Amino acid sequence: MMDWKQLISNKRLGQEYRHTERHDERLRAGESLDSGMRTEFKRDYDRLIFSAPFRRLQNKTQVFPLPGSIFVHNRLTHSLEVASVGMSLGNDVAQYLIRNKYPELKDTMFEQIGQIVSTACLAHDLGNPPFGHSGEKAIQTFFTEGKGHGIKEVVSPVFWDDITHFEGNANAFRLLTHQFKGRRPGGFVMTYSTLASIVKYPFASSAAGQKGKFGLMGIIRISKEGEPLRYTRHPLVYLVEAADDICYEIMDIEDAHKLKILSYEETEALLLSFFDEENQQKIRKRIADEGLLDPNEKVVYMRASVIGKLENECVSTFIEHEEEILAGTFQGSLIEHINDLQARAYKKCAELSVKRIYRSRPVLDVELSGYKIMATLMEQMVEAVMHPDRFYSMQLIDRVSSQYDINAPDLEARLMAVIDYIAGMTDVYALEVYQKINGISLPII
Repeated sequence: MMDWKQLISNKRLGQEYRHTERHDERLRAGESLDSGMRTEFKRDYDRLIFSAPFRRLQNKTQVFPLPGSIFVHNRLTHSLEVASVGMSLGNDVAQYLIRNKYPELKDTMFEQIGQIVSTACLAHDLGNPPFGHSGEKAIQTFFTEGKGHGIKEVVSPVFWDDITHFEGNANAFRLLTHQFKGRRPGGFVMTYSTLASIVKYPFASSAAGQKGKFGLMGIIRISKEGEPLRYTRHPLVYLVEAADDICYEIMDIEDAHKLKILSYEETEALLLSFFDEENQQKIRKRIADEGLLDPNEKVVYMRASVIGKLENECVSTFIEHEEEILAGTFQGSLIEHINDLQARAYKKCAELSVKRIYRSRPVLDVELSGYKIMATLMEQMVEAVMHPDRFYSMQLIDRVSSQYDINAPDLEARLMAVIDYIAGMTDVYALEVYQKINGISLPII
């Protein structure tokens, strides 16, 4: 059984030697959280908000093409909304558990789990490459199906497992923890609890085909000796995942309405289906009482009601299954265990999203174009680091930022630098590089 006192730690990766200096240690002496101090977990949040990788999310596709005259979500706005819901989830769970189960955790760092979850939510998409899941797939398939397949013969099996299972969440963890050139040890030097709360898949890439690498803070190892490393999730991961599940599904419905992919009648039916008949009528009455006539404003009101309802459901589910979560035996996500009415409504939204939204022409066009752009960038950059002495290779390599170890003597380090470089691009920058290296665009024209 995992222990909350071990799970909530403000020790920082790369600065373990300074742990005894941390301001939050005053909590152990009984100082109240209301004293106005800026906690270590709030420092994590601020560090991400002001970071370049976080700002770049504004030019990364969420689902729909980046906005023209109609504003829809990008990775940045999505992450901010997820962080807002995550804060509510964490605060509500902390308050309930302190009040009803763990009064001894009052005035300890446990009270800050809302801040930890919110920060992890900010970071959850940092590792996503350009063009959403299409870009992610392009990196994977370059090695499994494309011209990069031959690389398997010249790299280690462990490295091959890593690059063929490239995944945005794992890459976010790498982005936050890897010491890029010229940077300090520990990467972003985040607290252990924030880092652990990000990791949705706590197992080695060689175990990617199995269900269920984070060996600290009392997190339970579930793999046997000699098997690829697999650990249970940190409990706060479930809250981060729930915030993401709530936001992307419900906000995609709102965006689809704005883009006229879904009619108002379809959108209203989907959003109100999360409530019984009595509460549906109350929502309609409140909309009328507020004098809302604009269809978009009505959708905003209903969307807010749904998010509030799902947040409450996920808090209740976490509390109900808290002992299973701490024991590492809880299966699935929180959203999969909510009440039947809301579960059916969520499933209906998910099914419609696949048919009408994620397979809509604008989304497919971005995926097709993005896949081609990413595959071409991977092909040309990998070819360059495989043969760095060639003239064209040197030209390409010179374009890469100095933070990436693109000239490393070790081939695996160079290949990883290519993946880091391309995955860190925005959609706009990836398109710009693609056009330039293919002679489609010239600075003088």
